[in-house]
Amino acid sequence: MVDIAGIKMKNPVMVASGTFGYGEEYSELIDLNKLGAIVTKSITLNPHPGNPPPRICETPAGMLNSIGLQNDGLKIFIEKQLPFLSKFDVPVIVNVAGETIDEYVEISRALSREPKVRGIELNISCPNVKKGGMTFGIDPKAIKELIEEVRAATKLPLIAKLSPNVTDITVIAKAAVSAGADALSLINTVLGMAIDIKTKKPKLATVTGGLSGPAIKPIAIRMVWQVAQVVKVPLIGIGGIMTAEDAYEFLLAGASAVQIGTANFVDVYTPLKIIEGLKALAAGKQK
Repeated sequence: MVDIAGIKMKNPVMVASGTFGYGEEYSELIDLNKLGAIVTKSITLNPHPGNPPPRICETPAGMLNSIGLQNDGLKIFIEKQLPFLSKFDVPVIVNVAGETIDEYVEISRALSREPKVRGIELNISCPNVKKGGMTFGIDPKAIKELIEEVRAATKLPLIAKLSPNVTDITVIAKAAVSAGADALSLINTVLGMAIDIKTKKPKLATVTGGLSGPAIKPIAIRMVWQVAQVVKVPLIGIGGIMTAEDAYEFLLAGASAVQIGTANFVDVYTPLKIIEGLKALAAGKQK
């Protein structure tokens, strides 16, 4: 049993926001009840179309994305997606995004009335939206104001998802915790770019996007370790986790749990394989 700020989980393996949708498609292939927790795709107050295509491209040891938080909005999530997730015995953590503090507050207040929602992950670090997102995530003062306002609006556990695109991750982490964050997720994607040498144009319509996958794992582990030295709240490690050994590195660096992201696109069974692999590692049965 793992406890992340009061969120009780069967194991430390979660699925990361934006890589698992709302679980419906994956439920046809794997048993969602075996997961530690599901972190939903980002929810905004109103429906959001996202960025124009192309908005995904593969890179060496990873991928770039510029989805832009496409989703159907809070109302549809509560009416359609949340009832589906309520069928399963797994904690649901809702990733919340907004362009303004008021939007974050309104969404968080509404989610607080939903019994199935066990926690909120504040997306303050998305590198591919023009408003909100990383605007909050790189400014300690903005983070503090945002989290304080959301903290006053909900009693649900608050998890702040941190951006790696900063000079000193520990400054951001301390600001988030001092404002009332109960836990931290790190890291979100790293700002990157790719160019098609045949067309001589960027591969993404937005030019830049978020880099994820194994390429960023050393960065993520380093940041988890740094933050573990300066805050006492639970940390959730994210970034390039493909195997149980990868996940174990994050736990050794100071994380209490991990989120599986890009690996879900490679092999839908990855989270379950990592759960079993961590059991073997804990029992000293690793190969």
